[in-house]
Amino acid sequence: MAKYTIGLDYGSDSVRSLIVNVETGEEVSSVVFNYPRWQKQMYCNAPNNQFRQHPKDYLEGLEYTIVEALKQCPKGVAENVVGISVDTTGSTPVAVDEKGTPLSLTPGFEENPNAMFVLWKDHTAVKEADQINELAKRWEVDFTKFEGGIYSSEWFWAKLLHVIREDAGVYRAAYSWVEHCDWIPAVLTGDTNPKTLKRSRCAAGHKAMWHEAFGGLPSEEFWVELDPLLSGLKDRLYKDTFTCDVAAGKLSAEWAEKLGLSTDVVIGVGAFDAHLGAVGAEIEPYYLSKVMGTSTCDMLIAPMEEVGDKLVNGICGQVDGSIIPGMMGLEAGQSAFGDIYAWFKRLLEWPLENILAESELIDEATKQKLIDETSDKIIAKLSVEAEKIPIAESGIVALDWMNGRRTPDANQALKGAIAGLNLGSDAPRIFRALVEATAFGSKAINDRFISEGVRIDGVIALGGVAKKSKLVMQIVADVLDMPIKVARSEQACALGTAMAAAVAAGVYSNTAEAQKNMGGGIETEYHPIPENVEKYKELYEKYKSFGKFIEFEF
Repeated sequence: MAKYTIGLDYGSDSVRSLIVNVETGEEVSSVVFNYPRWQKQMYCNAPNNQFRQHPKDYLEGLEYTIVEALKQCPKGVAENVVGISVDTTGSTPVAVDEKGTPLSLTPGFEENPNAMFVLWKDHTAVKEADQINELAKRWEVDFTKFEGGIYSSEWFWAKLLHVIREDAGVYRAAYSWVEHCDWIPAVLTGDTNPKTLKRSRCAAGHKAMWHEAFGGLPSEEFWVELDPLLSGLKDRLYKDTFTCDVAAGKLSAEWAEKLGLSTDVVIGVGAFDAHLGAVGAEIEPYYLSKVMGTSTCDMLIAPMEEVGDKLVNGICGQVDGSIIPGMMGLEAGQSAFGDIYAWFKRLLEWPLENILAESELIDEATKQKLIDETSDKIIAKLSVEAEKIPIAESGIVALDWMNGRRTPDANQALKGAIAGLNLGSDAPRIFRALVEATAFGSKAINDRFISEGVRIDGVIALGGVAKKSKLVMQIVADVLDMPIKVARSEQACALGTAMAAAVAAGVYSNTAEAQKNMGGGIETEYHPIPENVEKYKELYEKYKSFGKFIEFEF
């Protein structure tokens, strides 16, 4: 019988289980679970950039998706599952007790947002990130130097410091803190002890300032100087980290029974979704893997002997083995991409939800049908009309900082902006300017890598936007002046995670072997249109000038 692995892919809105044949790469079955509490935006406060998720959403999704995916498989598949690996968003940490249980699963904290997972896009810790950066720049060792030289409010230490400052109850009850990508494998193996569970090299290196040159995490003295509340926490965290080809353990008897699997199933060390998405898209050295969804994460790998001690400023870190074990992994990205299109869609939906919904001329069922049908067509219709608009014809220039700026040079306090509006500026023209802004943000990332001496030989795209929007992909290709290959797999992140599981389980000796045997290849390729490239060069300069004005003058 063939062997199978399961890629468990935790996104911002849902979790997916993908079952893959390790010999052929066939994606046998896939099931998605939308987080019910998150769908209601429970525990969130969007105007204050607070985004929290309850661990029950994660646990319910874990069980449901694997059980249902196995039900869809031919007979005999469950008995031949050899490995499970996990990818999640990040940095998404949670406060845990001495047993490694998230505080929101303990009495008294069930409804406390500070006791829940702090989602990657939570930006409540801007002040704390600024203080970390200020202290790092005057410390004898700059602990941010392997993370682009700027620590972000999206990351581990800023988030936990903000929470314990804000909530004395959580501060007193928290023994340690655990990333989402570390907690799920710990749950599956039955070892959630914060001091013994295996911690992800990917998460620790990119988001927590872990580095071998520092002997692990930054020094105790650094943290105490930052805030005495952090005293002693380092000793309750970790020193060692592990790449995604390493086994975290085997499936516990409790979870084997819940899932209908064997206790011989190997559980791999977790990693972040974008990093394992790059694996699933068959990333190769000096090719930028762009995960294009609500935000973007741009992954690049390079041989260690070629990168050497080179430091790339303003990115989201460079970590040995964070993407492909044995290779340097470099991360960048945009804090908002598809989220910007979704924001504009919500803006246009306002009359539907607030005027049509109140109409007494039609019945409730008809109203809801009209609202749903219209809402579903907004982006598609905008795209059709925007494609007809000549480049620069509208005079509108936008900035893609609606959720702050991740790269280059993280600054989550920045806001988006639109300039050049007049009384003829209609929805398709504004939409096109927003799409162009996201493409310009992508080019700013490429320019930073190249200016810092890291070449980019090609681009591989994956994610929902890459698969669905020809308009966006052609504009990005034109702006970057580079061909863009789109990965064939609909679920590259989950596929990459299934590949990691195959290596952790010993089916393949390394990630390259797993990619070769399980990869889905390329679906399509977008090529830059020369005349568009030249027009966008001029518009990109306007984007940069507008950005400088907003950042430094506004």
